[in-house]
Formats: sequence, structure tokens, C-alpha cells
Amino acid sequence: MSFHDARTLTDYARTAVDVRIRMADAHSGILGLNYLGELFASLLPAERELGRQDPAVRADKVVDAVARASKAAWAGGEGFVLAPAMTAIVAAAGEALDLTGDLLTADVAPCDGGVLFLPEPIYHRRRNGIAFAIGAITWTSMSTPSGDRCWLICSYSPVHDPDDPTAVALRRDIERHPALRAELGPYLLNNVATLPIAVPVPARPDTPPVDDADLDWSSTPDGRYVIADDGNRTDVIAAVLYAFWRIQAQPITVAPRTPADRPAKRRAARASITHETRVVMLRRSSPAADPGDGEAKWHYRVRFFVKGHWRRLTDSDGMPYRTWVQGHIKGPDGAPLLHGEKVAILAR
Repeated sequence: MSFHDARTLTDYARTAVDVRIRMADAHSGILGLNYLGELFASLLPAERELGRQDPAVRADKVVDAVARASKAAWAGGEGFVLAPAMTAIVAAAGEALDLTGDLLTADVAPCDGGVLFLPEPIYHRRRNGIAFAIGAITWTSMSTPSGDRCWLICSYSPVHDPDDPTAVALRRDIERHPALRAELGPYLLNNVATLPIAVPVPARPDTPPVDDADLDWSSTPDGRYVIADDGNRTDVIAAVLYAFWRIQAQPITVAPRTPADRPAKRRAARASITHETRVVMLRRSSPAADPGDGEAKWHYRVRFFVKGHWRRLTDSDGMPYRTWVQGHIKGPDGAPLLHGEKVAILAR
């Protein structure tokens, strides 16, 4: 069960429904909860010596909160599919992003809770050299113990990606255990992050350098976008999701609502799953308009590359926000393409 063979909008919507049904079930099963427990027990530091809450008790609370929030996102959140042509754009925007100190309002996200599918995964390489595929991201707005609001963000790796060597090895292991194969969903959770709402985004804590001898370097499929975790930027999955939120709202994209076909709608209704999916695609670019009667003050004599970058703007209420300027080639058609950073301009 994957998006690998999806070619039409209906294919994407149908696959999204079937995956969401399976994932909502997986978050309700004992095996899914045990998997979350093992994952978080390994992530939470030992705090018994500091007189804080027993880490086992804390892990149970985290597992319960993540399981409930994730199931809500898979079952009832709005569904989005990122068209493969958009993957590199969102990945580049996420890699260039640093949200430290930014104040994010609740309307930055297109909805309170949702799930984003990436048929062409983005890879997150952690500091130890291991790379994980980001094939789906869920988000849910929730309250923290201190009473503040935040988004809980979960990243998932696809089990059925035929091009990912890690997924191939995982499927080989699962096939040996029929009960495991029946209960696990088509995606496995691999990372969790949070983004605060109406509170400045904190800087990530400093992490000690990693000795190259300790790296367990894992390979990734050719042609896939890999974001390395350098320990300084905003958490990778939070940055990728925020980049998607901002870009899907810009004029460079179009996101038609795509209902599933009738059989998929019936399956969704029986499982109480949202069946409508938005497929986020690049908008077809229109030809450049004639310059009109106004005389340009200058023009380029060459074509050159403009690297994608974030531009900070302010809305009508005085609130700052970001917009992504997609990497593009600038200059007149037919002019020589300049490979380098110097640009020749003919001033009038």
C-alpha cells in the first residue's frame, strides 16, 4: 500500500484514504502502542537522579498523548499530498529555514490538524549518519502542561518504498512475522517535534560534535533530497512542515480538493475517516506579459540562477510573515546562461 504507482488525482485520493484507515487502526492497537513506548523510552533521558518524574511514567504519558493526537490527525485531519514536482522546492525551503525567535500564530497552519503525504520522500540524515525517509507528516494543535498551545508534529517513514534500502530490509524482517505484518501500518513513526503557538520558537540546544568513527552512515536512493541535521537549525521535520504550510498558500501552487472514488468513500465512511484530499501541485506558469509603454531603466544581458530564499514581509495588521521565493533562472530568453555569481547588467 503506497503512492508508488499513483498517477492521477483519484489515485492519490484513493491511496490516501486506504493509508489513513490503516494508520488510524495501527495507533489503536497494542503493537502500535508498544512500538511508541520503545521509541520514546530510548529518547527520554534518565531523570530519576535529579528528583524528577520517573522516566517510565513520563514515557507512558508521552506515548498516550502522541498516540491520541496522531490518531486524531490520521482519522479526522485534513489530507494533503505533495506532488513529486513540489518535493525539491519544499525540501530546499525547509533546509534554508531557521525559525529561532519567530512568533508563529495559529493561522500559519492551513488547519488545526492534518496529514501530509510525500510520495517522493525527503530524507533526514541525523548527526549519527543514519538517514530516515520522511514519507508522511502529521500535525495536531494541543495544549502543553504549562497551558501554552503548540503543534505536535510526527514524521513517518514508508514501509513499502521499493527504492529505499532501509524499507526493503524492514519489509524482509516483517515478512517473517505474520502477526507483526498484520498490525503495523504502512508508515512507521520515526521522529516527533513541537512548534509553539504565540510563543517565540526556542533555539535548539547545543549538541556535542560527533566523531566520524561513531557514524553509522546509511545510504539513500539516488535522486532523493537529503537534509542533514547540523544541530543548529530548526528541527528538520518542523522546518519541512512549516515550509509546506507557507508554500501551499502561495500563488505558485494549486491545491484542488480531490474526493476519493465511490468505493474509497464507502471505506472511509465505515472507518470514520476523512476522505477528501488536496493534491498540492505547481501552478502552470503563464507567459510573461508585454512590458507595455513604460521604458525599463535596465535589463540583463545574460541569464543567471537565483537561489531559492525566504523573504520576510509584514501583513496589513503589522504581523511579520515569510514567503518562499522559488529558485529560478532570471534574464531574457535566448541570452547566454552565466555559470557563476557575477551578473552583467546594461544600464540605460
